[in-house]
Amino acid sequence: MEKEGDLTSFLGIKYTKNDNGSFTLTQSGLIQKILVATNMTDCNPNWTPASPTPVGKDPDGEPHDDEWSYPSVVGMLLYLSTNTRCDLCYAVSQVARFNHDPKKSHATAVKTIVRYLKRTADKGMIVHPDGTLNLAMYVDAAFCGQFGSEPERDANGARSRTGYILMLGGCPLIWKSQLQSSITLSTGEAEYGSLSASMRVLTPTCGLLVELAMALKLPSFEDNSSALILANEQRITSRTRYYLTKWHHFWSFVKSDKNPTGVITVARVSTTEQIADAFTKGLVREVFEYLRKKILGW
Repeated sequence: MEKEGDLTSFLGIKYTKNDNGSFTLTQSGLIQKILVATNMTDCNPNWTPASPTPVGKDPDGEPHDDEWSYPSVVGMLLYLSTNTRCDLCYAVSQVARFNHDPKKSHATAVKTIVRYLKRTADKGMIVHPDGTLNLAMYVDAAFCGQFGSEPERDANGARSRTGYILMLGGCPLIWKSQLQSSITLSTGEAEYGSLSASMRVLTPTCGLLVELAMALKLPSFEDNSSALILANEQRITSRTRYYLTKWHHFWSFVKSDKNPTGVITVARVSTTEQIADAFTKGLVREVFEYLRKKILGW
């Protein structure tokens, strides 16, 4: 093995060490490539990457006929959103659904993201661990999140969206925004489904870090009362019994009166502090910037 000095770049990601000991991860080169590819280098910048109105199929809309390649630009946006710009995760997840048959409305949604990138081209992810190296998972769901954006008889309009972000030492580690595969019948069910999905990420990560001999406290933050009761009290009723085999796989890891040896606590977080909210819906500027500061540090 050879010591080669400080890390400066890796796979297109630039690493800058700051005076306070933190690192800033940026992909400004890729952002400039996206701006050039879409002919938007001189566009008017946006404050947010997504409209509060969800992006739907738009089957009767005009086809995307701009000169730029929709799948190519979305591919670059996906690489950006999965590495250093998790603030784009929700917006990019929406437009990525339509790579096979993009419409003008979908291209407009892509341009909204690009206009936001124009304003934030030099920004990225500030990595400044808080010293604890504790894991914290924030989980949210938008019940029936596509309602009103899909054709009236399209079942996709009834699907809810899952969003979560796993923080390690106060720094983003893993994040996700995606439509749920099955249709849920209530906000509680949608939230609990999101909690279950996030636990499939949290539990193996816990195992890995425990193997690395770290002392951990592992909270998972949820803002829905029904999901909290189901997770902590592990109580099945006639209305929730069909959850049993599908979503209760993580109960053995949750610390409770019934399972005092569990390593994960499921705790309430206020809606205003629910940073996973940025992964389930388009937010107004003030709320979006507040949550982005907590996630990315700027």
